[in-house]
Amino acid sequence: MILAVAATPALAASKTGGVAAVSPTPAASGGSTSTPAKPVKPVHTDSVTAPTSNIAYTGPVYEKTVTGQVVPYIPPAPTGQVNGTTGGMPVGTAADTKPQLLVPGTIARYVDGLAAAPMSVPAAVQEIVWAGNELIGLPYIYGGGHASFSSPGYDCSGTVSFALHGAALLTTPEDSSEFEVWGSHGAGRWVTIFANPGHAYMTVAGLRLDTSAADDPSNEQGPRWRPLRPANEGFVVRHPLGL
Repeated sequence: MILAVAATPALAASKTGGVAAVSPTPAASGGSTSTPAKPVKPVHTDSVTAPTSNIAYTGPVYEKTVTGQVVPYIPPAPTGQVNGTTGGMPVGTAADTKPQLLVPGTIARYVDGLAAAPMSVPAAVQEIVWAGNELIGLPYIYGGGHASFSSPGYDCSGTVSFALHGAALLTTPEDSSEFEVWGSHGAGRWVTIFANPGHAYMTVAGLRLDTSAADDPSNEQGPRWRPLRPANEGFVVRHPLGL
């Protein structure tokens, strides 16, 4: 008796030089294909370091009026000496009100000692910038701004507290240790807080609000807008939720 055995497709292919049959794909058989996933838009993360301390700006500047209009900014006539390139007004000569300055884009700019808020950022970020401007010219006072947001001077965490309060993000002042666990972990999209038991400062859309003159060529003390630092070692990094 002779038993005939059919060759498998793979064996047949190896003996005849053909190619083994392949099951048709859904596309070849008329089946539907899956929809390609949409590309994920990267989340904006605010820069918190910079290799240079140069924060000079010569672009257009606007001002938001009390009626909400945005008009070109006309600097006031100088009434006193302005100290340094990032010094702003001398300590003790803070104006009662500061203009709400605006610049195009997403980066805050340094203009005549004040920070100009970017136009293309959330309103809360602009309010933080404008609140920080209100402290320019006030002296550093240890514990200033802790018992109340209203104070004749501010320390590091009092400055950060005041700016956050300006955007309704804080109801009571925090000290630097409390800022180590405040908000959310890591760098923010627009606002980042650096804190340790002895100091706190914040970056807002590319500028730094700090009472320390570290990495600031002006060497001015007190609450001021300053260049970003080249590094921020030794600090816990936090940010307001959503910002």
